[in-house]
Amino acid sequence: MTDHTAPGAEAVPARGKTEIIKVSAQSRSTAVAGAIAGIIRERGRVDVQAIGAGAVNQAMKAAAIARGYLLLDGINIVVIPSFSDVVIEGAERTAVRLSIEPR
Repeated sequence: MTDHTAPGAEAVPARGKTEIIKVSAQSRSTAVAGAIAGIIRERGRVDVQAIGAGAVNQAMKAAAIARGYLLLDGINIVVIPSFSDVVIEGAERTAVRLSIEPR
């Protein structure tokens, strides 16, 4: 498997075949976009998880940039946002989860 992990982001296997890219406020949106595009090309879908306003901003910018990358290959994607409860260091947090898949 090719490593599509962007600097400042972490790709982890999720349930089933979907990978999760964890994005922080310090993640470079272009690097995350490249990871999104690579995983979409390889696996067909990816989830992006972000906690906090800065991280959500970077994740949304990355999704928009990835859409441009993938349109060059004839792949049109959609982004489906949802909330996800996660436990970090014993504390429950609410994350924004972006499910990204071809239209």
